[in-house]
Amino acid sequence: MDVSPAAVIRLFRERKRPLSDNEVVDGLRAGRVRRQQVRDILDDLVEEGRLIRIDRAYGLTESMNLMVGRLEIQRSGVGYVIPDDKRRKDLFISQRDMGDAWHGDRVAAAVTRERTGKNHEGRVARILERGHNAFPCRVIKRMGKDLFLCRPTDPRQPMSFMADYRPAAGGKEPSLEDIITVTAGEKLEYRIYSGSATALLGPQRDAAVQEKLVKINHEVPSTFPRRTLAEAGALPEEPGEADFAGRQDLRKVPFVTIDGAKARDFDDAVHVEKISRGYRLRVAIADVSHYVPEGSALDKEALERGNSYYFPQSVEPMFPERLSNGLCSLNPHVPRLAMVADMKFSDKGIIRESVFYTAVIQSAARLTYAQVNQGLLLGDEEARKTMAPVMPMLEKAEKLARLLRGLRQERGTLDFDLPEPEIHFNLDGEPVDIRPRVRHFGHQIVEEFMIAANEAVARFLTEQETPLLYRIHPDPDPAKLEALFKLLGTTSLATSLPAEPGPGDLNLMLRAAAETDLDFLVSRLALRTMMQASYSPRHEGHFGLASVCYCHFTSPIRRYADLIVHRAIKKALAGEGPGWISPIKLQKAAEHLSRRERVAMEAEREILKRITVLFLEDKVGQEFTGVIGSLADFGFWVELKEVMAEGMVRLSTITDDYYGFFPERQELLGERTGRAFRLGQTITVELMDVGIDRLEVNLRLLEGGEMGEPGGRKGKPRAAGSSKSGRSGRSGRSGGSGEQGKSTKSKRSKKTSAAPGAGAAPRTAQAAESGDAPKRSSSSRRRGRRRKR
Repeated sequence: MDVSPAAVIRLFRERKRPLSDNEVVDGLRAGRVRRQQVRDILDDLVEEGRLIRIDRAYGLTESMNLMVGRLEIQRSGVGYVIPDDKRRKDLFISQRDMGDAWHGDRVAAAVTRERTGKNHEGRVARILERGHNAFPCRVIKRMGKDLFLCRPTDPRQPMSFMADYRPAAGGKEPSLEDIITVTAGEKLEYRIYSGSATALLGPQRDAAVQEKLVKINHEVPSTFPRRTLAEAGALPEEPGEADFAGRQDLRKVPFVTIDGAKARDFDDAVHVEKISRGYRLRVAIADVSHYVPEGSALDKEALERGNSYYFPQSVEPMFPERLSNGLCSLNPHVPRLAMVADMKFSDKGIIRESVFYTAVIQSAARLTYAQVNQGLLLGDEEARKTMAPVMPMLEKAEKLARLLRGLRQERGTLDFDLPEPEIHFNLDGEPVDIRPRVRHFGHQIVEEFMIAANEAVARFLTEQETPLLYRIHPDPDPAKLEALFKLLGTTSLATSLPAEPGPGDLNLMLRAAAETDLDFLVSRLALRTMMQASYSPRHEGHFGLASVCYCHFTSPIRRYADLIVHRAIKKALAGEGPGWISPIKLQKAAEHLSRRERVAMEAEREILKRITVLFLEDKVGQEFTGVIGSLADFGFWVELKEVMAEGMVRLSTITDDYYGFFPERQELLGERTGRAFRLGQTITVELMDVGIDRLEVNLRLLEGGEMGEPGGRKGKPRAAGSSKSGRSGRSGRSGGSGEQGKSTKSKRSKKTSAAPGAGAAPRTAQAAESGDAPKRSSSSRRRGRRRKR
C-alpha cells in the first residue's frame, strides 16, 4: 500500500472525519513496520498546516473551514493571515481574536464571518510555528536583580518579556532604553512572557545599534559558518594559469568598471568599440561559478542568504569578503575570470547578434560615476586627463547607451525616476543629513548595458531550451489601473485617453502628464498600479521594462539568481542545457530567492525609517514645506522638501472642519468649508513629534489645502477607518515601478506596512525599484548595491 503524504491526505478525504494515527496506519495497511513512517508523515503534514492535531486525532485543515498561513500584525493592532494557498484572500484578524499569536507566526485560523467584496474575518485557532524566537527588545524597567521588563523593538509585536540578564564578569548592565536580545520563554500572563537576554546591543539612539536590531528583526545573517569560511580561505589570492585554460584571453582589451566611490566589489566591466555599421559591446561579469561549485558549503550558504543585504553603515554580503571583494571582484590591473556577453548593435542601437563565452580579463581602470559625469558629460579638462587612456572608449559608450535608452523608451519601458535618499553620517556615526542621491547619465550608461546583457542572455538560454530563472514583472493590477484611468478621465488629460485604455497606455499617460501640474499625481498613482517583480522558471516577460524576455545575469557576487543563470550558460555552451536542473528544484529556488529579496527590501526600508526618526528627533518644532504624497481616511502623508523624509498629518489635528475621504478622486474634502487636500499639493507643516518606539513622524498642518465652496463637492466619502480591503491604514502604498513594489504580496495592498507617519519618504524604495537596471547606487558604505530590476 502506498505510504506517502498524498496517500494520507487522500485517506482523510475519503473517511471525511478526524483520524487517529492508528486509524491512519490501518487505513493505509502500513503495518507495524511502517508505523513510524506514517507518524513522521503526520508530523510533517501538521507542520505544513495541512493537518491539525485534535486531542489524540488529526483533522484535515481544508475540511475544518480553516486557513493556514502567516500572521501579519499591523501597527494599529489588527492583523491578517496571509494564506499559503495563494488563490485565497487574506483573512482579517481583530486584536481580540489573535489569542497568543505573534507577528510572523504560522497559524491556522477559522473563518468566522464572510463579507462580500471585503476580506473575510476570522480568529486564530492554533499556532503552528513561531515566526521568531529571538527578539531585540527595549529595556523599559528594572524589575529586580538581573531582571528587566522589556518590549520588542518591532511595534507589530504585541507582547512584553520579563527577561533575566547576567552580564559576564566586568560586563555592563543594561540601562533604560538600551537594546538587548531576548530569547522567548514560557507565558506568564496575557501577553507577558519570560525570557533570557543573550546580548546587550547598546543604546537605542545609536545608529549602529539600530542596524543590528533590524538585522535581527529580519533574520539577516551576520556571520558565516566555519565550513563556508574554510572553503573561502582555501581559495587562491589570484587566479592562475590553470584557471585560464579554455578561456578567451581579453587582458589587452581596456575594460573599465564604473561604480560608486565607496564600492568595494566590482562584478561587471564594460568595453565598447565602433565597428562597421554599428557598435560592439562586451559586458564582462565576474565568473563566480568557477569558484563556487554547486552543493559546496559556499554555495549552500549563498543560496540560503539569497542576496547581499545593504545598510547605511554596513553590508552583509552573500559571499565572504575574500571572494566578494577579492578573488571574484573585477579589480583594476589584475587578472580576473569572467563570463562575457559579446553583443553587436546596428548604428541605430538594434542588436544584431550576441555570443557568450568564458574569458580572462584585466580591468584597465576603476572609474566612479562622479568621474564619468565630470569628464565625459560635463567636459571637465582635469577629469578628462585623468581618464585619458579610456576617454575615446567612453565617448563611444555614451553614444551607444543613448541609442539603447531611446529604443527602450520607444518600446514603452516605464521609468519612475524618483530620487533615492542618501544618509550622511558624522565621524561619530550620527546621521547629519538625508538628501537625494545625485543621479546623471553616467549611471545610465552602465544600466543600459546591463539591461542589454540581461536580455541577450535570457534570449540565448530560451532559444537553447535551457532552464533558467527569469526575472518577471506582471501587468499592472487591473482594478488599480481602472481606477487610475477613471480618475484621469476627470482631469485635463481626458482628451489624451484612448477609448479603451489598458496597461500599454501607462507610458502614454506619463509622457502626457510630464511637465504639467498633474505630473506628480499621475506618476504616483501609476506607480501604485504596479505588481511585484519576482523570479520564475516560466517565461512571462517584464512589464516595467517592456521586455519580452529578461533575466538577471550581471550581479552573481550579490544575487544568487544570477549565479544560477551563469551555470545555465555554461551548461548550454557545453551542449548540456536541456534538463540540466530539475523543474521542481528551479521552482523552489525561484520562490526562496523572491522571498529573500523581499526580506532585504523590508530590512532596508525599516533601517531607513529608523535612521530618519533619529535624524528628526532634534528638529521637533521646526517648520517644513512638503508635498502630499498619499491620503487615507484618517489623514495624509507629507514628503518633506528640506530633508528627504516623510511624516503624517492626522485629521484629528485639523480642527476647522470634518473631512471625508474620496478615494476615487484621491481627495480629502471638508464638509463645511469645501477645503480640499489632494495628491501633489504643496503645504507647510510643523514637526510635532517623532517616536522611535513606533517609528512615527507626526506633523501639524500650518498652511495649505485648496479652499472650495461651502458644502464641498458631491459624492459619497468613505467612512472613517474603512477601506475596501478591510484594512485601515495607508491607502495605496503598495506600488513599485518596473520592479518590485512596496507590498510583499502582489495581489494585496499592504496599506499599513509603514506606520502612520513613519520613516523616509516613499521615494526611497520606489527609486531603488524604478526601472530594472541592476546598477549600483553610491550610498554610504553600500559596496556594490545595484538598482533592483
